[in-house]
Amino acid sequence: MQVQQIMTPTVRIADPNMTIRDAAKCMRAENVGALPVGENDRLIGMVTDRDIAVRAVAEARSPGNTTVREVMSEGICYCFSDDDAEAAAQIMATHQVRRLPVLNRDKRLVGVIALADLGRAEDEAAQGALKDISQPTAKERR
Repeated sequence: MQVQQIMTPTVRIADPNMTIRDAAKCMRAENVGALPVGENDRLIGMVTDRDIAVRAVAEARSPGNTTVREVMSEGICYCFSDDDAEAAAQIMATHQVRRLPVLNRDKRLVGVIALADLGRAEDEAAQGALKDISQPTAKERR
């Protein structure tokens, strides 16, 4: 099964210069925990609810003045829409991420695949990879 068959194709993209307050409002409105961040028609990062909590709120940064660029995760991993779902699940497991941007071969964002999408897939290999994604890290096991 290909990623494009199970991904969520409609994705709201955050501007890196928007405030984290606006990003959080978008997350609430879309009922999501992460937004891809795009600039000049390219994916440059992801901002998650955890990024906002750990990198901004925990440091007492102003939600109205702190930009997405300041707290987003850069160097993100991704998969392609024509990849097998199992390959996407392996990328997610390797990098311990629960959401993965999906690009077309022109490297344009076309969707997001999440753990829930893999769980709904009728692909045993993709479902089997779910357990690897949620494994605790060595630091968490202490």
